[in-house]
Amino acid sequence: MATRRIISQEKSLLEKDDRIGSSPSASEKSNITPAVPTAVIVKLLAFTFAMIILPIGSYFATVDTIFKGNSTFAGALAAVMANVVLIGYVIAAMKEDQSDQLEESAKEKKKKGI
Repeated sequence: MATRRIISQEKSLLEKDDRIGSSPSASEKSNITPAVPTAVIVKLLAFTFAMIILPIGSYFATVDTIFKGNSTFAGALAAVMANVVLIGYVIAAMKEDQSDQLEESAKEKKKKGI
């Protein structure tokens, strides 16, 4: 035996609550800021571009001019240049990490002074 629905008591699609699960309702403004700062993304893209261009460019620039057709030496130089870019990225990341710690310690000192 089937039951009957009372349609007059049900909410229409427009009257229903917009909140589904953990999503914000339509009246709340959503936070669309990226989880990673823009400077970090730009730095990553710059080092990615350098990791592609610098080794390949150094290979083709030196294979015929400096190394007179010896592709082994030009390839070794390209590998060295890739490592230089990688080490540069690690150093830049370490400096950025330290700057965050310095900013936090400066804020703590400022709070204690006030």
